[in-house]
Amino acid sequence: MRRRALLAAFTALVAATATFGVRLVTADAAPITFTHPGVLVSRPQLDFVKSKVNAGAQPWLSAYNQMMASRYASLSRVPAPRATVECGSYSNPNNGCTDEREDAIAAYTDALAWYITGNAAYAQKSIALMDAWSATITSHTNSNAPLQTGWAGSVWPRAAEIIKYTYSSWPNQARFATMLRTVYLPVVIQGSASNGNWELSMMEAAVGISVFLDDKASYDRAIARFKARAEAYVYVTADGSQPKYPPVGGVDTRAELISYWQGQSTFVDGLSQETCRDFTHTGYGLSAISHIAETSRIQGEDLWPSLADRERHALGLHTKFENGTAVPSTICGGSVVKGLGPVTEVAYNALANRLGYAMSNTRTYTEAKRPQGTNNLFVAWETLTHANNPA
Repeated sequence: MRRRALLAAFTALVAATATFGVRLVTADAAPITFTHPGVLVSRPQLDFVKSKVNAGAQPWLSAYNQMMASRYASLSRVPAPRATVECGSYSNPNNGCTDEREDAIAAYTDALAWYITGNAAYAQKSIALMDAWSATITSHTNSNAPLQTGWAGSVWPRAAEIIKYTYSSWPNQARFATMLRTVYLPVVIQGSASNGNWELSMMEAAVGISVFLDDKASYDRAIARFKARAEAYVYVTADGSQPKYPPVGGVDTRAELISYWQGQSTFVDGLSQETCRDFTHTGYGLSAISHIAETSRIQGEDLWPSLADRERHALGLHTKFENGTAVPSTICGGSVVKGLGPVTEVAYNALANRLGYAMSNTRTYTEAKRPQGTNNLFVAWETLTHANNPA
């Protein structure tokens, strides 16, 4: 209860500073000028990938072939936009949910294909997909609307950044920007008190959209919320005897925290708030953390060093069990639901290759899963874009 009172006092302080025109300044702020393309992948990274594919080098060539053989790269794909996308729990009902997510992945796939091949047909297909949705969608509804908005909103800016800054013509670009600003950003920027993967995915969308829109205020707001959520999502011993409380939602006693952590009361380095739920949802959260960190690095802020211990321990713990190590009784009662997914390439490249951390479990998992493809939600082709990418 004391934490709630402190939170209320801080909220009042923020309101007071806004009333008198004073802006609270944090150490982390948006760059003076955003780097484009700069959502998850940069131009130097794209150039590295293109050179490796053209040289027939592995694992990039096999990853590229995987992408080009997927349904997402089909030039005959017909977009399926709708004005209202309705998504219930676990996408039931599913009225446009899969269509929206997969059209966004297809737009990103085509943008990558355009950059690597130079074939303008792929750029035009990416534009056609983005234009179809920007001409149609007005809202998301039902219980999974915030998460759906976050998933699709994470992928659209990746495609848009590549097309806007590497292709010659996109007449409806402004309409697409308006879609991101009016349909997606107001939803995701609010965050969520649900399981942590929700808010992390929503902040990924908010960060990517802010970069595309050159919106410094929204970028700062999203990064601040992201940092608080990431710290509350993955435990490390430096946190003390228990994980940090989530930034919103009213969880502020140890009993409430244990319940929120799926009944887990013993905490070890790398455990996540959803580990004892299942590894798939945990993978969503860890993936979103890596995507935001990578975008921040491209934008010159680089959150990787501050997130390194949480992300490397989290990936190490979960990939250890994915690789076959028995789960001790102190973790989730000795039984976990595996299925981490294709989510390790971005973080492994940043932490092991760039920062030099030893990550043997993550390396074993990552190399065994190559080429890592797509989870058909918001993760796509990360062996292609980030495997051993020094740029």
